[in-house]
Amino acid sequence: MKVAVGCDHGGFPLKEVVLEAVKAAGHEAIDVGTFSAEAVDFPDFTRKVGEKVQSGEAERGILICGSGIGAAIAANKMKGVYASICHDTYSAAQGVQHDMMNVLCLGGRVIGPELVKVLIPAFLSAHYVGGQKGGERFARRVNKIIQIEEENR
Repeated sequence: MKVAVGCDHGGFPLKEVVLEAVKAAGHEAIDVGTFSAEAVDFPDFTRKVGEKVQSGEAERGILICGSGIGAAIAANKMKGVYASICHDTYSAAQGVQHDMMNVLCLGGRVIGPELVKVLIPAFLSAHYVGGQKGGERFARRVNKIIQIEEENR
């Protein structure tokens, strides 16, 4: 799958590890920047990743800012983008499986490279189970999220 990866200056030191982890997991990374440690605004790169997901050019996205919080807030403002901060493998996989999460947010000043190397495969190998037998309750919940999204746009 294609995975859009973006970061601000706070996430830049971790970006190369993220790109390598995406490739090591057998996926194609689309690097939307930033391309230096110079200070930039995270919403600009959040938008770039979100637009790749919205257009279908990327199936998933990964955002890295200093804490992961700002990127998650900004990403969740975009229709069809379901983002969360996950700094453990259970949440990185379960967010996809149960909640149709399609963007993983990471705190570049919170976690280190070794954790990235296990979070990325957990996120990218997970599949939404809402459409499968036994997944009806997840589909019902995700549909309610989509309804909230539609009512508040």
